[in-house]
Amino acid sequence: MTAVYISVQNEDFDSAQEQARLSDNAAVGGVVTFTGLVRDNNLDNQVNGLYLEHYPGMTESALQAIAEEASERWSLYGVSVIHRVGQLHPTDRIVFVGTASAHRQDAFAACDFIMDYLKTRAPFWKKETTPGGDRWVEERQSDKDAAQRWED
Repeated sequence: MTAVYISVQNEDFDSAQEQARLSDNAAVGGVVTFTGLVRDNNLDNQVNGLYLEHYPGMTESALQAIAEEASERWSLYGVSVIHRVGQLHPTDRIVFVGTASAHRQDAFAACDFIMDYLKTRAPFWKKETTPGGDRWVEERQSDKDAAQRWED
């Protein structure tokens, strides 16, 4: 049984604390984590800030489904997905994905899978603040292509 932790929150998170949570099992042989940060540029434009919206309940359910699918595909002891919403600024942590497994291959693959599906299946809406005004961030073909590789 995989322990799954999902959180959508305004508050910052501590990556080391989340990694420690995933490591608190003597059967775990490896923990793989990804921490996403807000960049100060996108599409060759300066970005001064990013505002994220979500549907409470629906977004958490989507993240839970992604984590459960990862747990069905790979042998995992733990999955942690934290995504921030609200106003964020460059260098702010925006997302944490961590996976724990007996073996590194499962932990790496599951973490990669979760990030790819999070980018394409999780209902978040992002608005960037740029010097030219605010703009909504559209889904990228490169994200769709990355997620597609798990469909084969």
